[in-house]
Amino acid sequence: MVKIRLMRVGKKGAPHYRIVASDSRSPRDGRFIEILGWYNPLIKPAGIHFDETRTANWILKGAQPTESVTQLFRTSGFAERLTAIKQEHTAAKA
Repeated sequence: MVKIRLMRVGKKGAPHYRIVASDSRSPRDGRFIEILGWYNPLIKPAGIHFDETRTANWILKGAQPTESVTQLFRTSGFAERLTAIKQEHTAAKA
């Protein structure tokens, strides 16, 4: 199964995360399929940036975001747009 999760990068004491699509069996900082964006919790407000079209494409294909990534989607407002995209996708299928 493909998961959309955070991959830690940066030095000790200064975390910086990439939002990646990866196989659920891969380690947290290991192999990934695609980099979708980044998250920096140290700046105020927290910096969140990701490619919404690629992320929505992965989710429509069945990728599951982790709880932390789902929370980031809610914070950035992407969760509401994602539900609209899913409704459009199911309407187009029917």
